[in-house]
Amino acid sequence: MPNSFKRTLVTAALPYANGPVHIGHLAGCYLPSDIYVRYLRSKGEDVRFICGSDEHGVPITIKAKKEGITPQQVVDKYHKIMGDSFKEFGISFDVYSRTSSKIHHQTASDFFKTLYDKGSFTEQVTEQYFDTEAGQFLADRYITGECPKCANPEAYGDQCERCGSTLNATDLINPKSTLSGSVPVKKETKNWFLPLDKLQPKIADYIGKHADWKSNVYGQCKSWLESGDGLQPRAMTRDLNWGVPVPVKGAEGKVLYVWFDAPIGYISATKELLPNDWEKYWKDKDTRLIHFIGKDNIVFHCLIFPAMLMEHGDFILPDNVPANEFLNLEGDKISTSRNWAVWLHEYLLDFKDKQDVLRYTLCANAPETKDNDFTWKDFQIKNNSELGDILGNFINRVIVLTNKNHNGLVPEASEYTKQDLLILEEVAKAPEKIGASLEKFRFREALGEMMNLARLGNKYLAEQEPWKLIKSDEKREKTVMNIALQISANLAIVCEPFVPFTSKKLFELLNLNPLKWNSARNTNNLAARHKIASDAPILFSKIEDNDVQLQLEKLSNTKKQNASENTSIPKAKAETSFDDFNKMDIRVGTILEAERVPKTDKLLKLKIDTGFDKRTVVSGIAEWYKPEDIIGKKVSILVNLAPRKIKGIESMGMILMAENAQGELSFVIPTKDNSNNGSIIK
Repeated sequence: MPNSFKRTLVTAALPYANGPVHIGHLAGCYLPSDIYVRYLRSKGEDVRFICGSDEHGVPITIKAKKEGITPQQVVDKYHKIMGDSFKEFGISFDVYSRTSSKIHHQTASDFFKTLYDKGSFTEQVTEQYFDTEAGQFLADRYITGECPKCANPEAYGDQCERCGSTLNATDLINPKSTLSGSVPVKKETKNWFLPLDKLQPKIADYIGKHADWKSNVYGQCKSWLESGDGLQPRAMTRDLNWGVPVPVKGAEGKVLYVWFDAPIGYISATKELLPNDWEKYWKDKDTRLIHFIGKDNIVFHCLIFPAMLMEHGDFILPDNVPANEFLNLEGDKISTSRNWAVWLHEYLLDFKDKQDVLRYTLCANAPETKDNDFTWKDFQIKNNSELGDILGNFINRVIVLTNKNHNGLVPEASEYTKQDLLILEEVAKAPEKIGASLEKFRFREALGEMMNLARLGNKYLAEQEPWKLIKSDEKREKTVMNIALQISANLAIVCEPFVPFTSKKLFELLNLNPLKWNSARNTNNLAARHKIASDAPILFSKIEDNDVQLQLEKLSNTKKQNASENTSIPKAKAETSFDDFNKMDIRVGTILEAERVPKTDKLLKLKIDTGFDKRTVVSGIAEWYKPEDIIGKKVSILVNLAPRKIKGIESMGMILMAENAQGELSFVIPTKDNSNNGSIIK
């Protein structure tokens, strides 16, 4: 941390209290933030670690409706499950608060009122989607439809989870209500907007001063700011009955938008933790504010929340926002709706006392710059071949040999060889190397440096062979064992941010009170004749093939259940008239050219001969068809669909596709060879 800061406030994204925590959440922000905070604490710095449950999002009300209970019952249930799981996993929050608390409601109301009184908002009467069957306005997550940017048919009204784009509900193509399944209508309503378009110069200046941020974060911010339309006004209120009521006249029946409300939760949680001192962590320019988030939260934490803070005027702005990409599971995207996840509370039951194995595996595979994958086989290897065979093996040998040959007393070192001095020099450098990586939020790199210290210890023992030296040169053997024990003590210090439960065990084995980070620069943390533990328990018991197979079978059953649930044929859509159907001009065409659309996973750019012209069509079929395999294919194409731009390419039509119960697409094609390009499909 730069010397110009006296203290650090670290926040981890507030998780929605509509379900348990899974490994994707942990890898995204909770584990890296915990590692970073533990490191700062060990250095003796003034740091506070803030989090809590986000209890006002629309996912809460959706969950309540699904389970037939109240939103408050939903958040009470999952707030406890998440809080207990975080604690057992060793996520060391100073406070784990909740946005349904009185202190949060008051803080969020006061914040909104300050901006309102300053004239920061604009009042706008807009047309919003309304479900006539349910009799209510539809918040963002109550609407799904086709993403206008990547053609994902299941995008939400606020965000497309396939391409990561932030959306407005009115952007969606073919929207439908998740409440009734019906097509919503537009109805006028008044809301209060934050004019991000007018604030863009200030936001751009702020982002421009943080070119040192992680490339994925800085790049996404620049992309938003430099897009053709730039930032647009965004409603900060919603027509809902669950959330923080809007504290102004004329706003009855409205609540604060969850993305206005939620980040203020960091402030209210700090108030809860430090009722008398909270302001120095939010208003003193000597404080460094760091938000740990996942990549889907970048726009809110880097653009919208800073804009809110700027408009308020009393608060410091985030100094860094280290966001990770997504973690996949066994090659497939983690999905709560499909139950395709490793849930933390279930893991803690299945693998008792193996919190550190999951911490280590997730850190080693952290999706820092790109999406990464968790597999149970790799988890087994990380435990058995890395933690067990490297770190655990080294510590075990040192404890066993010290007890066998020295009655558990640290032997005194005498003459150091040149190799000894080089080893001790490397040991003393370890905390600096690890710390340098952590300061840059390179957690995988830092973990590797920590394990290199254990490898160094193993290599030193293997080369010196103290079990042989005891028979031929006792004096030399004592020096070797003293050095090995010093390495063990330093490992106990530097492994604490990553594997804190193991660190605690190491200090207990060495009969030491926990030492701070700077002590790891020393190579004499264990005095001669210091008594260590008399036995050497296995730090990392083997994970057997059967253990892994059970987890894979659990996932396999989930996949089978999902497939079974998806076999039902969708209900027919509402009836339409023949005249409406007759307006569609569907023709036979042939694909002449096909190529992937850059920076997308799903889109292909096709050139199609329709018989009367050759036109470009962008189609979301790349998951099922390779470009080279479909050139020359006959297709059915809707040729009189209004053109629209997708990823900057003007698409002149739509290919007809059939979708099965598993979501797989296939061409709807003419079956006879005499169907020429341009033939009309009736």
